[in-house]
Amino acid sequence: MSTAQLQDGQLIAREQICCFVKHISLFILTYVSQGLKVKGLLAVPEGTSPRPAVIYCRGGIKRVGMVRKRRIISMAKRGYVVFAPYYRGNEGGEGREDFAGEDRYDLFHAIPLVQSLAEVQPGPVSLIGFSRGAVMAMRAARECSGVGPVVVWGGVSDMLDTYEQRVDLRRMLKRVVGHPKKQVEAYLDRSPVHWVHEIDTPIYIIHGTQDSQVDIGHARKLAAALEQAGKVYTMALFTGLDHRFPRKEDEKALDDVFAWLREKSQH
Repeated sequence: MSTAQLQDGQLIAREQICCFVKHISLFILTYVSQGLKVKGLLAVPEGTSPRPAVIYCRGGIKRVGMVRKRRIISMAKRGYVVFAPYYRGNEGGEGREDFAGEDRYDLFHAIPLVQSLAEVQPGPVSLIGFSRGAVMAMRAARECSGVGPVVVWGGVSDMLDTYEQRVDLRRMLKRVVGHPKKQVEAYLDRSPVHWVHEIDTPIYIIHGTQDSQVDIGHARKLAAALEQAGKVYTMALFTGLDHRFPRKEDEKALDDVFAWLREKSQH
């Protein structure tokens, strides 16, 4: 059967892979998104299921920012089933990613996929978006049903600011997104600050104040927009930290995130 005849979000293959941590099982899932075969990494903690689920939306593009097993496992250790889409065109998946444009559907279709898994309890799925993955997560909160609380971690909130601030990314952004003056709409679509009023799920913002990749201004701007729109949000700024946190601070931030997810998911 061709993928064109399969449903978006349908699981095509589930392959178990080696995990270096006891009590966590890892799988590569292949599923359908806009007729493409897309892949992602699933971590399932041992023990009684079903469990709550979280989807981790990676940052970067292509090999840069690729899903790391260690990251997904450390989340699963906190008692959640964790799925991390690789996005189209990566790790043997079909298509080409476009930095939170059409590839956002790889996240959108991962939501019903995760909800269909036997290990996952019914109900909304929480999202953790890192860097440009935060734009994916926020777009899902705006455009999809079934989205629970959203964590914006070192997240881009205004893609036009990213274009201005990251001179090293301009060539890629022009190629993938377009020119910020000619294709301004494509940039606004990828800038949650312009449409947070359309989002109704709680948001948790985490950012290092010395972030050299996504300026701290993105977090402050997002918080101000959420405040103005009267939305529920929490912000935790980590003084002196860069885009990726050192292990100790990272573990502490993860503890806080999952405590917040548990609390918000019960409401």
